[in-house]
Amino acid sequence: MTSLDRTDLRLLAELQRDGRVTNAELAERVSLSPSACLRRVQRLEAEGVIAGYAAQVDPQAVGLGLQAFVRVQLAKHEAAAIERFVGQVNAWEEVVACHALTGDMDYLMHVYVADLEHFSRFLLDRLLTAAGVADVNSSFVLRTVKRSPSLPLGQVGA
Repeated sequence: MTSLDRTDLRLLAELQRDGRVTNAELAERVSLSPSACLRRVQRLEAEGVIAGYAAQVDPQAVGLGLQAFVRVQLAKHEAAAIERFVGQVNAWEEVVACHALTGDMDYLMHVYVADLEHFSRFLLDRLLTAAGVADVNSSFVLRTVKRSPSLPLGQVGA
């Protein structure tokens, strides 16, 4: 794990708020010279602390009006079955996140689709026919109360 000081955490917080900020503006916000700021950001990138930069796209604006959280239970928990399932999930564009869980279900998938018909096709044609799937339970998002791509860096001790 990389050692992060208070300035690193401030840099990361600013970049999470605005990944397109210029180096000069970022340096001013965190009270560094532009060259020192650039060196720190480059170090954070090289060490993998900054994993990348991406635009945040509004799902509604691009026609992805339905979100679902899908819990999946596998029939078998042997390495080959898990590997097959994980490979299939990674090929499905609709799945934007998939987490292995503890408890009664094995995986939680976050799915974006255009509408209920698209979800039905995804469920019936892909997920339920996927090798090793024993049970599926879906919940649809009615309203998003909070959505943040930012990590809670205030919890990280410097």
